[in-house]
Formats: sequence, C-alpha cells, structure tokens
Amino acid sequence: MHRATVGEWRAVSPVDALFGAFAIPFMARALLVMLVLAVVAGIVGVLVNLRGLEFISDGLTHAVFPGLAIGLAVGGTAGLLPGAAVAALAAAVILTWLDRAGVTSDAAIAIVLTAAFSVGVIVVSRGDDYAGELETLLFGRVLTIPPAEVLPLVAVALAAALAVAVTLKQQLFRAFDKSGSLAAGDSALGLDLVLNAAVALVVVAAASTIGTLLVLALLIVPGAAARLMTRRMWWLFPAAAAFAAVAAWLGLAAGFAGSVAGGIDLPAGSTIVAVFILGYALVLVVRWLRDRAAATSRAVR
Repeated sequence: MHRATVGEWRAVSPVDALFGAFAIPFMARALLVMLVLAVVAGIVGVLVNLRGLEFISDGLTHAVFPGLAIGLAVGGTAGLLPGAAVAALAAAVILTWLDRAGVTSDAAIAIVLTAAFSVGVIVVSRGDDYAGELETLLFGRVLTIPPAEVLPLVAVALAAALAVAVTLKQQLFRAFDKSGSLAAGDSALGLDLVLNAAVALVVVAAASTIGTLLVLALLIVPGAAARLMTRRMWWLFPAAAAFAAVAAWLGLAAGFAGSVAGGIDLPAGSTIVAVFILGYALVLVVRWLRDRAAATSRAVR
C-alpha cells in the first residue's frame, strides 16, 4: 500500500490514521473521490432499494467490465473511465428496452451480464499483462488514481446525483405506486432510463476506483442500512449518504493503519467494502436491540 511513500510513518496512532494520513497526496485524492462517490452511491442506492433493483445493479456492474477492458487496452488507465461510461450507458438502455419488450428482468440481466463479462475477459486475455490488468479491473486502484482523473470521476458521480435529484419525486412516486405514477402522466420508460443511467454512472465511477467486484456494496449497503436507521422516507437519503461517507473514510483510514502500522498489505477497495459490511452489521444489531427494548416496554405496560 505505497509503503515507499509512507515509510517515514514509524508509528501510526488512531488520530494519524483518521486525519494525518490524508495529508499525503495519494490518500487525499482517494478520500475526495471516495467521499463524493460514497455519498452519491448512497443516495442512488436508496432508490435502488425502494424499487428492488439490486439484481439490475449487479447486471450493470458486470456489463461495465468489457468497457473497462477495452478502455484499458486502447488508452491505458486513462481509457478506463470513458470505456466504462460507454459500456454502462449502453447496458442501461439495453436492460431498460429488454424489460419494456416483455423479457423478464432476471433473464434480461443474465443475458447482458454473461455476454458482457465474456467479451471483457476475451479483451483482457489479449493483453501482455493478463493477470495484472485483470486484477486492476476486478479490484480497483483507489490509491493510484492519477490527479488528472479526479475531476472526471467526481463529475461522473455528480451527474448521477443530478439525474436522481431532477426526477426524485417522480421516482419515489413510481417506487410506491406504479399505477398512480402512470395515471399522473409520468413516463415509466423515461423514469426507468434515468434511474438505470444514474446507477450506470455510479457503477462507472466506482468500477474505475474500487473495481467491478466491489461496486455493489457501495450501491446496496448504504440504502439498506438507512432503511434500518429510519422509517421516515425523506430521512433515508441523508442517512444513506452519511453512512456511506463515514464508512468510506474509516475504510481508507483502516487500510492505511493496517498497512503502515500493522505491516499487513490491505487492499484499499476491499477494506472499504469490509467497513461498509461491518457498519451494516452494527446498524442491524442496534436496530434489533432497539426493537427488542420497545417490545419489552410494550409487554410491561
């Protein structure tokens, strides 16, 4: 984990890991990108959770893989983001069209997923560094994001947030009452395309940083945690965003502390995802304890 860069850190205290580590340029870039991405993924993930689109998100995640592979083959690491963007948006349109054409959603996702992933593997296998390129695509490069790619990654994430913000009321109406949404004149196709495109853009930014295998955690876990934290609909979005931001920050800090102080080479992307999962488990336990206490209180009365 860039030990040469941080070799002067003889002993890392918790405060150093949580704050001081981000004075290092590559850690600062990773934190900025991950905070923006985590917050946007948390917000988009709430709609994914409410609409039950987790499997579609998984399909889009895998559909990005050939775009990443082709982008890497053509333009190196600079080609990852544009390659992923083209593949993800194309997959979003195809999935939406297949669903509207009457193909069951699971079948549509399976078709897109298997076709796209096989194309990606074929492209990667043609490269000279097959193992290294495959590892980059699957597990990401959050600590080696070039300075020139920070703004494009942030812009992609913010575009997803804007797409959701513009259609938020309609998206929520469709999530809770499809018939009512249609009766009110909302375009089901338009709303589905916008939401799938927003998911695709989050997948693009996330796949370019933490890798395709770990993207789903950013999209699914914050929204699921938010639904455990509050029953108020409009509080779901800030709750998911806050959960995601704190988990991303702690994940980067934990990876830095483990690698520098503990001498354990922790993959940054996997460490971040592990903190997301641990955070969800903690929220789940707290919710269970709260519900149990409430049930006991009602029984006593």
